Amino acid sequence: MNTYHLFISHSWNYSDSYDRLNQLLKAQPSFNYRNFLVPQDNPILDAANDAQLALAIENKILRCSAVLIMAGVYATHSRWINQEIEIAQRLGKPIIAVKPFGAERISTVVRKAANAECAWNSDSVIDAIRLHA
Repeated sequence: MNTYHLFISHSWNYSDSYDRLNQLLKAQPSFNYRNFLVPQDNPILDAANDAQLALAIENKILRCSAVLIMAGVYATHSRWINQEIEIAQRLGKPIIAVKPFGAERISTVVRKAANAECAWNSDSVIDAIRLHA
């Protein structure tokens, strides 16, 4: 069984969505992944400035087969999610937009950058990963 290396982009201010997405992925016994995120409880502490932080994030994305982005409308205004999109595109990594549970609208920035959009359920997310990663 393949193990997918994923960078799951999210806003720490909306970490509950990130936690629920991880639960969806972990609930599928036929799907293995390794998460290369930057967690809130273990941020990249040795970055002295934004440029060093961007490089550290790039090094994480470089090792991944896909970048998942929580596509809530807040993502449109997130400086770091926009940086992660730019890095993923520059590195040729597929971007998968995950529509938030119950959301009627998603970020236009994420939608335009995404190679795929998926619904808020494990089958949809995993199918998109398997197809694009």
